[in-house]
Amino acid sequence: MRIALALLSAMTMVSCGPSTPEGPVNVAIIGDADSLISSGMRLSPAGQHYRAATAEGLVTIDEAGNVVPALAERWIVTDDGLSYIFRLRNSDWPNGAEMTADDIRTALRRNMRDLRGTSLGLDLSKVDEIRDMTGRVIEITLTSPMPDFLRLLAQPEMGIVLEGGGSGPMVRSDQTDSLPVVLEPIPPEARGFPAREEWQSRTRPVAVSAMSAREAVDAFSDGEIDLVLNGTLADLPLADTGPLTRGTIRLDAALGLFGLIVRSDSGFLADPARRQALSLAIDRGGLLQPFNVGGWQSTSWIIPQELAVGVAALGDRWANLSLQQRREIASRRVAAWEGAQGEELVLRIGLPEGPGSDTLFEQLSNGLGQIGVTAVRTGMGEGAELELHDRLARFYSPRWFLNQFHCRLELGLCSEEVDDLVEQSIVERDVAVKAQLLAAAHMQLIESEVFIPLGAPVRWSLVRGNITGFEENRWGLHPLFPLSQPPT
Repeated sequence: MRIALALLSAMTMVSCGPSTPEGPVNVAIIGDADSLISSGMRLSPAGQHYRAATAEGLVTIDEAGNVVPALAERWIVTDDGLSYIFRLRNSDWPNGAEMTADDIRTALRRNMRDLRGTSLGLDLSKVDEIRDMTGRVIEITLTSPMPDFLRLLAQPEMGIVLEGGGSGPMVRSDQTDSLPVVLEPIPPEARGFPAREEWQSRTRPVAVSAMSAREAVDAFSDGEIDLVLNGTLADLPLADTGPLTRGTIRLDAALGLFGLIVRSDSGFLADPARRQALSLAIDRGGLLQPFNVGGWQSTSWIIPQELAVGVAALGDRWANLSLQQRREIASRRVAAWEGAQGEELVLRIGLPEGPGSDTLFEQLSNGLGQIGVTAVRTGMGEGAELELHDRLARFYSPRWFLNQFHCRLELGLCSEEVDDLVEQSIVERDVAVKAQLLAAAHMQLIESEVFIPLGAPVRWSLVRGNITGFEENRWGLHPLFPLSQPPT
């Protein structure tokens, strides 16, 4: 079920920026400028957008978040759901060499090897074999059915690269280190499609930069940028530029994880019941009220209710307790520990920089203060006992949420028993048994209290009124190629 999030700005006005019908679409992606162009597999959001634009995979994601053909022009899935057979379109590599199934097989195997040790690598663990059947046909087999497998293949990290370069659908117009990076759409006939009349006159280049949230919002307000992507809750107050804003704040109804990872199991945090006390103290319903984000979904579970089975699908984890009752329980646990230790409880919370994080910390600190905990704010990666985890889901399955806490990732506390249950689900072909394994893993992870879930991630964009090819979607990826295309 799609979340209904209210727009923070009601007015949409076309402004007179540098963008013209013939000129580039100017895009700013919030993030480190050095992360835009990367040859590795641990991509930032900026790097994901660039990789998706320049190195498509067998399939890709369109502006609405749907999986659509890319290097594969069509495919079939066998009745048992274990085999995906792709027919490649009649394309060549940028160097003029014919694109073959052997090239694709080699590249996909390399991608999967390089993704080992990442959460996406865990997500792809159902892949059993990749083989080329003929010159333009490739087959991927799975250990058990996975309805959302194509969405994983569409991830930017699964883009196909040969000799350091991809096959588009866009190409960088120069190879300098300067920003913005200008991407030109590749003509259809160069990508194995029929030629289109007036292609050059109807399409537009896209100029992409990565910059801080404040720089991006200021550039948008000054008319220098047409589209800002990858805004998070940490930066959200910057985007509210007032009733006379020349663009619109657009919010994705995002699917993913937003909460606090427990990174220490010493002292007060050594006991799951005491870790649970911190979760009991938080007023999730009022957490984002200062941000005026309508429709935000809070949660006390790791897997969202729409995907969960069993008790997690029935409602809030503590529906039978009021907030006051929860805080009374939590206060007793804190007081008991402080009495035994003879010291006050102080916990550090790691948050990213930004005015939204300032507000979030105030909310969290007030809630924890109600049960006798003193919260101290630190930056990310500075040794805090609790640290914000803000991630967008890659595919629509409970397994994605459980994979985020796999012990191999070493993000914080974890459970090897949960990992074992998830791995059993990977080879299990009975749908009902698979669901039971994942539900059991979820409940065991909850009982381990390794994570304090808060709700859905927040992702926002600033979109000028004359921009086409942009749509809100729950995956938080907004491909650059559609921005270059004329309205249909």
